[in-house]
Amino acid sequence: MRKLAGLAAAFGLAAAGAAWAQAPTARTQTGIVTGEATDRANIFRAVPYAAAPVGALRWRPPQAPTRWSSRRDATKNGPSCPQPMNADGSPNAFGGANGPVSEDCLQLYVFAPKAVKKAPVMVWIHGGGHRVGAGWVYDGQNFARDGVVLVSINYRLGALGYLAHPALTKAAGAEPTGNFGLMDQIAALKWVRRNIAAFGGDPANVTVFGESAGGASVLALLATPGARGLFKGAIVQSGGGWSPPRSLATMEAAGAEALVKAGAPPNATAAQLREIPFEKLVPLAGDYGPFQDGKLMTLSPAQAFRRGRAIDAPLIIGWNSGEDAVAFGGLLGPGEQLRTDADRDRFTDRMFGAPARWIAGRAATGKPAYLYHFSYVGSRFRSSGMTRAAHAAEIQYVFEYWGRRTPMSAVSDEDRAMAARMHGCWVDFARTGRPCADWPAYDARTDRLLEFGSPGGVREGFRRGPLDAQQRSAPPSLRIAP
Repeated sequence: MRKLAGLAAAFGLAAAGAAWAQAPTARTQTGIVTGEATDRANIFRAVPYAAAPVGALRWRPPQAPTRWSSRRDATKNGPSCPQPMNADGSPNAFGGANGPVSEDCLQLYVFAPKAVKKAPVMVWIHGGGHRVGAGWVYDGQNFARDGVVLVSINYRLGALGYLAHPALTKAAGAEPTGNFGLMDQIAALKWVRRNIAAFGGDPANVTVFGESAGGASVLALLATPGARGLFKGAIVQSGGGWSPPRSLATMEAAGAEALVKAGAPPNATAAQLREIPFEKLVPLAGDYGPFQDGKLMTLSPAQAFRRGRAIDAPLIIGWNSGEDAVAFGGLLGPGEQLRTDADRDRFTDRMFGAPARWIAGRAATGKPAYLYHFSYVGSRFRSSGMTRAAHAAEIQYVFEYWGRRTPMSAVSDEDRAMAARMHGCWVDFARTGRPCADWPAYDARTDRLLEFGSPGGVREGFRRGPLDAQQRSAPPSLRIAP
């Protein structure tokens, strides 16, 4: 029996070795990665695009990843970047992440079609208020099924991603500081340019897209000269666009105050700050996100588009009908409350609709821009009386994937048709720079957009009066805040 058991064990090892040998591989500039094959995609998980930003590398621009000599196992998800997690292990709000966290998180996930070359590439930047979320949460297999290489990335979040401090500025010297999450996104795009051909992708045809904080990040990339040449097209889903500009001095003052609360002395050196356990940094409140640090990013998105300085790329931009679902904290104006439908409409128009239309109008003076409005409410929500598409509701339709929290039994044929429609438009845009054929390019004179709704279609002058009123009363600030 022992002999038979030994033979079985040997056979099992041999079978595992054969499976490993047949698994999809790709040779990156830092080493070979081995992933897994499904019926729709070759998947490579937790591939490092930068060195772990720990120790002396915390609060510094991302550095090149360490090389490896043997094949790297890319079949398992890596950790999420440090962020608040639910104690019961459920996905966190607005990010959908759970499980382990680590500062060693600058990794990306590749979903590649099988046996292709020069496929269009899409790079997804997750949302979550620049505080939560992870690249591994999103399944890109249906993009790969349709001939697109989908890359989803992690980037530093919260105080680890967007904190400035006088001591860190002094230590940085000529390096940019503060916008570490934005630097990570640029580093990931540079990794894609250097390595994506090994996965069948075309480095000359990259579309960057994101939702909420991810959409705001795409706008920041469009306003950042250092991102020029790293992507060919851009998609902004519920990314706003009129956030007030913030200076390095403003962010330094806020960062210094926050770090004192974390236990740092008021006159702490950069080395002392880097010794603070990241667990003490995760809870720190702050207005995190890209800002005008004076080196990497010198203009806000609104300033860049107003002055004609934004990167000129084909653009899709739009918003959802129920964006008030994300109304909290600093997003509400002084004394603003969302008690009525009219209140909710005004909030959505001010924070998302009017900025999206304004940016589309300015972007349209260069490469084509395409404006959309998403109002489709999933079948499973209508029975409860829901009439608006909440913030982030469009993501599952864009990915044509229902995620970990939606049972397939709750998905109707109408839902599937909307997902096929929206996903198809995004895939067409990645391939050609133009979305679905019936979607007209935006022109402020005709003011036409495509509504993804029930029913949907091209709309002319959609909410023109309310959106014009928001533009008159709350124009994008061109001033750096003191």
